[in-house]
Amino acid sequence: MSRALLATSVMNACGAYAFTPWGAPLRALVGLPAGAHPLYILIIGSFVGLFGLGYLYTGLTARADPLFIAIAGAGKLAFFGLLAAFWLMGELPIHAPVAAVGDLVFGSMFVAWLLGRTVD
Repeated sequence: MSRALLATSVMNACGAYAFTPWGAPLRALVGLPAGAHPLYILIIGSFVGLFGLGYLYTGLTARADPLFIAIAGAGKLAFFGLLAAFWLMGELPIHAPVAAVGDLVFGSMFVAWLLGRTVD
């Protein structure tokens, strides 16, 4: 689990940059829509970055709080699910959800870890 958390912290660092006004070329590369106000983009980038710091801390300390992992897994699965849904509706190109397959993988790993835990 620690390696997965450290890997997803790197992924979130890239995502945090992508969700800044300066990350517009990266967002365009993966097919995300342009034109959002910089405030909204920075809010998203802040949350992605903060979760990345949480993944980094949790991975380095090897102490995974189940609530954090549950919220993280739900967020990663929701991000992939939203991109897939908008692709199915014809609002995003196929490479948008494909670019988020890492979120699907890590979100699924987090859920599997939670389901494999014994109740304390």
